[in-house]
Amino acid sequence: MSFVKTIALAALMTIPAAAEAKPPLRDVKEIDNELYYIAIANEISDYCPSISGRRMKAIGVMWGLRSKANKLGYSDKEIRAYVDSDSEKNRMRSKGEAYLSQHGVSYDNPNSFCTLGRTEIERNSAIGVYLRAN
Repeated sequence: MSFVKTIALAALMTIPAAAEAKPPLRDVKEIDNELYYIAIANEISDYCPSISGRRMKAIGVMWGLRSKANKLGYSDKEIRAYVDSDSEKNRMRSKGEAYLSQHGVSYDNPNSFCTLGRTEIERNSAIGVYLRAN
C-alpha cells in the first residue's frame, strides 16, 4: 500500500470518532444525577439547623465526577461551562424544587426540610448519604 493510501485510510478511520459529538453533560446521567443529589442535600442542610451536609464527601464525589467527565472526553473548560451555566443552575433548581414539593417541603416551613432530611438519612438514599443529623 502506498504512503498516500495509508495516510488516507488513517484519516478515514479517525473521522467517525471525531464526527461523534459528545452529548451535553446534562444528558450524562451518572454525572448530572449525582450533582442533583448533592444540590438537594445542600438545600436541606441550608434550611434545616439540625442536619448538616457531608461537604467533604460531596467535594470528593465532585472531583470524581470531574475525572469521569474527563475520561468521557470532556475538557475542564466544558465541565466548568456546564457547572457555571445559569440555565443549568435554573434547570437544576426547578428540578430540585419539584422534588422538595413532591415530598411535602415548603420554604415557609423549615421543619419540613428536617423531616425530609431525616427520611433521606434513614433510607441511606442517594441524597441521604450527603447528610448528617447534628
